[in-house]
Amino acid sequence: MSMTNDTILKVDDLKTSFKTRTGVFKAVDGVSFELKRGKTLCVVGESGSGKSVTARSILQIVDKPGTIDGGSIVLTRQDGSQVDLAKLNPRGEEIRNVRGREIAMIFQEPMSSLSPVHRIGEQIGEGLRIHFGTPKAEQRERVLDLLRQVEIPRPETAIDRYTFEFSGGMRQRVMIAMALACNPQILIADEPTTALDVTTQAEILDLIKRLQQSHGMSVLFITHDMGVVAEIADEVLVMYRGKVMEHGTVDEVFHAPKDDYTKRLIGSVVRLERKAEIRLKRAEIAEDAAPLLEVRNMSLTFPSGLKAVDDVSLIVRPGETLGIVGESGSGKTTMGRCLLRIYDPQMGEINYRRADGTVIDMRTADKPQLKELRREVRMIFQDPVGSLSPRKTVAQIIAEPLKLAGMRGKELDERVAELMQQVGLEPAWRERYPHAFSGGQRQRIGIARAISVKPRLIIADEATSALDVSLRSQVLDLMMKLQDEMGLSYVFISHDMSVIRYMCDRVAVMYRGKLVEAGETDQVVNRPTHDYTRALLSAIPHPDPRDRRIQNRFRYVAPSASVNG
Repeated sequence: MSMTNDTILKVDDLKTSFKTRTGVFKAVDGVSFELKRGKTLCVVGESGSGKSVTARSILQIVDKPGTIDGGSIVLTRQDGSQVDLAKLNPRGEEIRNVRGREIAMIFQEPMSSLSPVHRIGEQIGEGLRIHFGTPKAEQRERVLDLLRQVEIPRPETAIDRYTFEFSGGMRQRVMIAMALACNPQILIADEPTTALDVTTQAEILDLIKRLQQSHGMSVLFITHDMGVVAEIADEVLVMYRGKVMEHGTVDEVFHAPKDDYTKRLIGSVVRLERKAEIRLKRAEIAEDAAPLLEVRNMSLTFPSGLKAVDDVSLIVRPGETLGIVGESGSGKTTMGRCLLRIYDPQMGEINYRRADGTVIDMRTADKPQLKELRREVRMIFQDPVGSLSPRKTVAQIIAEPLKLAGMRGKELDERVAELMQQVGLEPAWRERYPHAFSGGQRQRIGIARAISVKPRLIIADEATSALDVSLRSQVLDLMMKLQDEMGLSYVFISHDMSVIRYMCDRVAVMYRGKLVEAGETDQVVNRPTHDYTRALLSAIPHPDPRDRRIQNRFRYVAPSASVNG
C-alpha cells in the first residue's frame, strides 16, 4: 500500500505481545491504520482491547515484558524522509529524539506522569532543554507562552508551583503544555479525560481541538467513551482483544456500523441518553410516605476552614433513588460520608427512620447505635480496587458483614453463594482473590458485600465512574433490579449527568458545598432552573457526530461575592 502525501504515520500489521507464565498474550494482534496530517483518529474499545498498548508501541514505551513482534510503524518526517519506529532500539538515541519532539504523548493519569518534586515550569521546559538546548531565559518565556496557550490562569505564578497545587483538570493542561513544548507533528492522547468531570473534560477536548487547528497537529486519541469519539473524531478505529473490528470515518462508524461489537458500544452510550426501561414501568413512589432519611441544615467545615458541606437539606423516600450530582470539589462525596458518619458534621440533623418507625438522628447517635445503624445503611465505593482487600478471597470479603452479624458455618456459605448469584457472579469463583476479576466484576463484589446484611439504604459514591460505558449500564441495571427485589433506597453520588438521568427518581445538584437545585429527574434534566445545572448538562458528549454540541456548550460563571446579585 503506497503512502499518500497526507499520511504522517502508517502502522502496518503491528503485533505486540507479553510473555506470561501461561503462554504468550497477544495484546496487539495485526493492527493497521494511517494517521493523516491535521486529523483526529480515535481508537476506541473497552479496557483490555489493546488500544493503550498500540499507542505505547508507537513510541516504544511498552511496559516489560512486552515486545513488538512484527509489523512496521513508519513515520514521515518534516523533510520527507521516513523511519520505521518498530525497528529502532527502544533504549537508543534515535527513538529518544522522536519522543516529545516529533511525537508527544499525554497519559491518562496526570498525577503519576508528573514529578512531585520539580516545579511545573522545569518539567515543561525539560523537553526544550533536551531536544534543542534552549537557554534558561528563553526556555522560561516559551513555557509561559505554553501555559497561556493551555489557559492556565496566572501563568507568571503557576510556572513556579508544584504538581500537588493543581486540580486534576489543571494538571492535565500542564501535561498538554509539556506535550506541545517541541511543536510535535503528532499528539497521542491516551484517555486524557477519563478521570475528569464532564465540564472539565469538555474544556480539555475543546483545548486539544483548538491547539490541533493552530499547530496543524495530527491527533491519535484513545478512549473507551463513544460520546467523546462522536464529538471529536475524523476517523474511528474500533478495537477488541487486540484486533481491529472496524475502521472508517466517524459518520460511517456511527450511522452505518458493520460490526456487532461496534453496534454494542454505540448502543450502550445511546442507552444512557434516556431513562432506563426498568424505571419507566415502575409504580410511582408514594410522595406522602414518611421519609426514610431526612437531612436538615447539615454543615461540615474542615479544620483548614473549607466549608465542604454548607447548610444542606434533603429527603430520601422508601424505595427511591436520589441522585447527587456535581463536579469534583462540589462536596458530594463529603456529604455522602457525613450521612454514614465517616465524617462528623458540626451542624444539622440526619434523621433516619428505622423499620419499626422510630427515628434516630445519626449525627448525634452514639457508637453502639451507629454500629447497629450501619447494617441498615451501607456504602458502595468508587474504586472497586481500593475498597476490596487484596489478601481476602471473594467469599471472605462478602462474608465479612454477615460474620459481624453473627452468621456462621453452612448458613454463611450458602448466603455468600446466593449473594454472588444475585449480582451475576459464579458462586464457583468464591475462592478467588479480587485481582483475578475485571473492574465490572469487582464492582459486583462490592455490591454483594453492601447488600449482604439486607440494608434499607445504600449510599453509592461514583459506583460506576471507573467502568467502561458498556459495563456501566449493566451495573446500573443490576442495582435497579436489586432495588426492586429488596425494596432498597439509594443515594447515588455521581458527576455524570447521563448516569443520573438513567436511574434516579429525583436529583439534587451540588456546587461548592451548597445544593443549588433539586427536583424530579425529568424536570431537572429537561427544564433546569439553575445555570450551573445547564452547564453540567450541556457538557455531556452527545453520541452523534452529525450533532456535535460540546463546542457550543453553556458555561457557568459563578457570581462573585463582591457583585450584588
